[in-house]
Amino acid sequence: MKKLKEITNNKGLKILINIINIIFVVFVVVFIITVYLQRFSDNKLSFFNYRVFTVVTASMEPKYKIGDVLLSKEADPSTIKPGDDISYFGSSGDVKGKIVTHQVISVETNTRGEYLFRAKGLGNIIEDPTIYENQLLGVVTYKINSLSFLYKIIATDMGFYLCIIVPLVGIIGYEIAITMFNIEDKKRSKKFNENN
Repeated sequence: MKKLKEITNNKGLKILINIINIIFVVFVVVFIITVYLQRFSDNKLSFFNYRVFTVVTASMEPKYKIGDVLLSKEADPSTIKPGDDISYFGSSGDVKGKIVTHQVISVETNTRGEYLFRAKGLGNIIEDPTIYENQLLGVVTYKINSLSFLYKIIATDMGFYLCIIVPLVGIIGYEIAITMFNIEDKKRSKKFNENN
């Protein structure tokens, strides 16, 4: 018991535990915000004109793999060019009602001056139905490797337990031990003061 108390009173360990707590809390907050923006808002909300998407099919392999987390920024349709990767809300065909991220193969304008985009997945043979500018959600600006790595780990049962449950139990256990040691110290101090 005395040895455990010495370990928990170690200043270096306390700093390390606090850093781990902060990293864990930041990770959980970022993860919750990401999930909220992706799932609960149907990506209708953007955060400073940015949206986060998770790749769910192999249509853009080898560039983007299943589970990769992509950051897309809203863009003026006139700035989009062939070769850009766009995220859009599908309105017809196989992509109806889905959020799709594919590469632009051509850009056109109609008689009203609206931009129309032709796109397809790198692994697809057939191009997507015509994409109108009002379907655009953004242009992919970055693949977030750290979140992609974490998402792929957490997507498995074992990863979820190792990355979320085990650290959470560890933090709670540590906090309970510190609280119990503090209570015991107060009791001993009180007894010592009463005896003297």
